Amino acid sequence: MMADSALWSSLPVPALLVDDGDRIADLNPAAEGFLNTSAKSAHGQPVWDRLAVDAPLEEAFARARQEGTPLFVNDVDVGTGDRPPLQCNLQIAPLQGQPGHMVFLIAPRELAGRMTQSHSVKSAAKSAIGMAEMLAHEIKNPLAGITGAAQLISMNLGPEDLELTDLIVNETRRIVKLLEQVEQFGNLSAPHRKPVNLHDVLDRARRSALLGFGAHMKIVEQYDPSLPLAYADPDQLLQVVLNLLKNASEAAGKEGGTITLHTFFEHSFRLRRSDGSGHSLPLQIEVIDDGPGLPEDIRGDIFDPFVSGRENGTGLGLALVSKIISDHDGWISVNSVPGRTVFRISLPRAPMDEKETP
Repeated sequence: MMADSALWSSLPVPALLVDDGDRIADLNPAAEGFLNTSAKSAHGQPVWDRLAVDAPLEEAFARARQEGTPLFVNDVDVGTGDRPPLQCNLQIAPLQGQPGHMVFLIAPRELAGRMTQSHSVKSAAKSAIGMAEMLAHEIKNPLAGITGAAQLISMNLGPEDLELTDLIVNETRRIVKLLEQVEQFGNLSAPHRKPVNLHDVLDRARRSALLGFGAHMKIVEQYDPSLPLAYADPDQLLQVVLNLLKNASEAAGKEGGTITLHTFFEHSFRLRRSDGSGHSLPLQIEVIDDGPGLPEDIRGDIFDPFVSGRENGTGLGLALVSKIISDHDGWISVNSVPGRTVFRISLPRAPMDEKETP
């Protein structure tokens, strides 16, 4: 029995045990995280009240139960009511020795797809950024000359012609800023990781936002006071949170809105790579806003380089965020519907034998 319990808890995908009345009998830790509830709270609840599957399963499920055969459903949207649906593969099988009881295994495709996509994007980005860095130096030098020449010419021009030289200066500066972002994205230096209090980083970001780009926003704190120290580069992490806060503030427009900074501990969250290795990422940061949400056409590619939802955006902000979190051996994901966008960052905790450093 002890071995069965250990096996159940060790399953890397969400697993549900459903009784003969279609009620939840048990959840493994991964399913608790997927459903955002505990096994104790979910016990006895109708499974179809907690899982919304975008497929006509009733007849096939009843037949699998009656005949004692497994049921496989691939590429189906599974929702929980708390967030947008995720595309998953479902594996349903009868539980031996308990007639009518069925085991649900839910394999979200987001993690596997994003891991593969992240690797290919990194490889492509390294090649593209390598060339961009080589060109950036050569481009920035003549741009500086163009800016200086335009400023000299403007000293002897009338008001009407000044508009043209101002345009030259402003546009060259915008190009230089873009090149600097490209160079920043291509920076391959490893983060200087150490034990960090995440709430200190979030407070710094919140104060900075409220004094600048987020002055029109309301920022609410929902912190877990018992959260352990993270293992991260505090300056790079600050850059990540500021970027997410800035995006939320810009999406809200002049009328403003509310941003919630939420932290919590999820012991069951583990990242498993394609080579079988994995590590625990129990520290969770969520940046939640009530804005219009991400454009549907780019929602799945928002972390890719040069993908932007803003008219004049460079598409490097969230790509840089994703790169920094990846360099921390962490994970970032997003769920977005109009009125609620949640960026979730998962990070490792600091080693137990290390102490916080100033």
